[in-house]
Amino acid sequence: MSQNPQFLFDFGSPNAFLSHEAIPAIEQRTGVKFEYVPILLGGIFKATNNRSPAETLAGIKNKREFHALETERFVKRFHVKPYTWNPFFPVNTLNLMRAAVAAQLEGVFEKYVEAAFHHMWVEPKKMDDPEVAARALAASGLDAAKLFARAQEPEVKAKLIANTQSAVERGAFGSPTFFVGNEMFFGKEQLREVAEMVAGK
Repeated sequence: MSQNPQFLFDFGSPNAFLSHEAIPAIEQRTGVKFEYVPILLGGIFKATNNRSPAETLAGIKNKREFHALETERFVKRFHVKPYTWNPFFPVNTLNLMRAAVAAQLEGVFEKYVEAAFHHMWVEPKKMDDPEVAARALAASGLDAAKLFARAQEPEVKAKLIANTQSAVERGAFGSPTFFVGNEMFFGKEQLREVAEMVAGK
């Protein structure tokens, strides 16, 4: 069990992006490093019979508006920039998440995570188009061809499946999910509680 707080993420989640933007300041303030764990959100949804907020909020009066307000509060509290809505949403992130595991093995994980989130939610692109994704990651200084080739290796695919299954077994049903030891927290709004817990408050 990791002693560091864990951040279970999928690039397809705008709330995971906002959490990623907020985490560095928490790390700096607490001196605690977050462990980033790539998972496949589609796999978690399938295993838990869950759906994305874009689907679950559709047609419910006032809920989407409150969700927007909650996001606004988060952005102000953590002093992060809001995301730019990706016009290609929902984006199939299977290859991006496999490539995240490949990036861990290649020793370029942090750089890759930064680039993938950037091209999803800062300068949004159709990142499930292999050519678009390869160009975007190459522009961010990564060897996209090598990462996407390695993403097809059985051990890489198996690791992403294992991460995803483990997340579900531990109680996860979406992204972002955080664990501090065995304590689970879901959603960007609970990042404040995660920060308090790792700070020993």
